[in-house]
Amino acid sequence: MEYFTTTSKASRRAVDCVIVGIYERGKLGIGAENVDAASKGALKRLTKSGDLPAQAGSCTMLNGLTGVRAPRIAVVGLGKTSEYSAAKFVAATAAAVGAISQTKAKSVLNCLTLEPCDESSAYYLARHTAQAVADKLYRYTETKSDRKTKTSSLRQVGVALTRPGDAKKAKLGLKHGDAIGTGVSLAKELGNLPANVCTPSHLARTAQKLARDNAKLQTKILNEADMKRLGMHSLLSVGHGSDQASKLIVMHYKGASKQKPVVLVGKGVTFDTGGISLKPGAGMDEMKFDMCGAAGVIGTMATIAKLQLPINLNVVVPAVENMPSGRASKPGDIFTSMSGQTVEVLNTDAEGRLILCDALTYSRRFKPEAIIDVATLTGACVIALGHHRSGVMSRNPELASGIVAAGEAANDLAWQLPLDEEYGQTLKSNFADLANVGGRAAGAITAGCFLAKFTSGLNWAHMDIAGTAWTSGKQKGASGRPVPLLTEFLLDRCGALP
Repeated sequence: MEYFTTTSKASRRAVDCVIVGIYERGKLGIGAENVDAASKGALKRLTKSGDLPAQAGSCTMLNGLTGVRAPRIAVVGLGKTSEYSAAKFVAATAAAVGAISQTKAKSVLNCLTLEPCDESSAYYLARHTAQAVADKLYRYTETKSDRKTKTSSLRQVGVALTRPGDAKKAKLGLKHGDAIGTGVSLAKELGNLPANVCTPSHLARTAQKLARDNAKLQTKILNEADMKRLGMHSLLSVGHGSDQASKLIVMHYKGASKQKPVVLVGKGVTFDTGGISLKPGAGMDEMKFDMCGAAGVIGTMATIAKLQLPINLNVVVPAVENMPSGRASKPGDIFTSMSGQTVEVLNTDAEGRLILCDALTYSRRFKPEAIIDVATLTGACVIALGHHRSGVMSRNPELASGIVAAGEAANDLAWQLPLDEEYGQTLKSNFADLANVGGRAAGAITAGCFLAKFTSGLNWAHMDIAGTAWTSGKQKGASGRPVPLLTEFLLDRCGALP
């Protein structure tokens, strides 16, 4: 996609489509006012007649307005003026791009960037525009018989600016947003692939391909024999019942010298039956999404590598398949983790923490400046926060608040949950150093407490994305989150934000 900035008026830019907005009660946005004036009141007449509804997210396509150079005008509802926000801007832009993608328009100008909102930065509005374009144009076709599914004609997207001096920041926002869109699309694709395609080996090949395409990026794959020699028996126990070999994917991006790396650890359970503690059949198809933590950190690495950021970043992905068989681990089995701590497996469906604990221990060798694990870890987090915010847990207030703030800026929201040591008391075991579950109460937090047992001395945070990694129902699919949040965190970390 090609991006540009302009201070041209909405009515004067020669593009195939212009996006303008209307608030409730017929109040025209800045771009809409210009189009209305040029077309001698056409928008106001249509608004009065009820042909241009202004409820948030609605979009009407107008063609051939006199006095306007663009042959199409996408008029999108912005809702109440008092409630207009960056989130409403993203939703409105996405609605407009979705409608435009059904036409033959090749170029579009987004004039919603002229509207004042709680995020008036030219950088972020441009970045959100590029991300919304990538999000709406993503199509999953990999396993369809007709892989030549109709794609959008859109090739050029511009953002309207009030001041020429905003162009530099807006162009940086478009560059960052385009790269984030690339990472989100990769994360979506990995999540959407069926589990018979996206196996641990497929994740490993994807990481290796990224390394081949970028000189600053290296990928190493540890096989089961390698992990056994390292004592990663907790991780290996999860894949005992599967015919798919478990992998540990280790990616190194070196964009700075003499700097401790940030490490992202992503849960990569490519399919989760629950093992011997078998899940109910209804909705089990969605357990192909249990590797979205892995997809998210790999997608983030793709974004950082594309931007060539001045930062050192390592990504560690424990990739396994959790299946029931005669070889599968059983409730009551005890395994020794890489850290030397023993774990009693009371529930084989609490497998994510079993692979993450060894991956976190392995990551100590990098002496990280900060380490964040990302996982579709608990249904309890969905109960606590729903599908809008990811859960964040850490015993470092500064790291936790930094992650939450990054989510606010990136419109990829998160919320901090407590991680008091008292919650971890339920993990006590009569037969091992700790059990892998602690009962129903505060399940998301006790899962975090389990991981905390392996992160002593580390600047560590845990993100539970079980409620945000995918959408269920008719529009089922991976969301690509939290690639925007993690990228924002890293952009800020290396001083790449304007």
